[in-house]
Amino acid sequence: MSITAVPIAPVKRGYLVWLWIGIAAAVLAGVGLAWKGTAAVVADTGTNAQFLTFNGGQKGVTTTASGLQYKVLDKGKGGPTPTNEDLVLVNYKGTLRDGTVFDESRQPTPMDPTQVVPGFGEAVKLMPKGAKYRFWIKPELAYGSTPPVDPRTGQPGVPADALLIFDVELVDFVPKAVVQQMEMQRQMQMQQGGAAPAPGAAPAER
Repeated sequence: MSITAVPIAPVKRGYLVWLWIGIAAAVLAGVGLAWKGTAAVVADTGTNAQFLTFNGGQKGVTTTASGLQYKVLDKGKGGPTPTNEDLVLVNYKGTLRDGTVFDESRQPTPMDPTQVVPGFGEAVKLMPKGAKYRFWIKPELAYGSTPPVDPRTGQPGVPADALLIFDVELVDFVPKAVVQQMEMQRQMQMQQGGAAPAPGAAPAER
């Protein structure tokens, strides 16, 4: 019994071109997805440098000359930003790369940009009033290899060489000179008027 092969009908050249284009696009898409997946894994489990390289390429993330990275979550009211001559009032939440919360304000907290880690000081000076930013602070701009010890536990509050992530809201800021002047006036008033009597204390004899 003989079998007669049925030849495949010839394909027009134009169809072949589009077929190869489709195959190439599918291959490139697969490679792109594989690379993205690998990059995300490296960002999660790799070194701080690998994480920052990946994070710096994400939409909306800006890297400053010092290596501080930030993303604007809320532009706020616009206008001027704090300087080293100001005191800032902030709400903040600090986490590690794995999401562990290591510090968080319970109410608006006053801070001096010159008395905090360099990365946080640089960070708040980028923000206008009412703004909310997210910051990624590399160890060299944070606590480095010698983080401070938590007095409550006797252990470092964060691991050595930790990359810190802060969500910060800048509530307000005022010049240090104004605060110092107000403090001087308060002390003068206390000296002139004397200390206020304790509640329930008997009035002084005349």
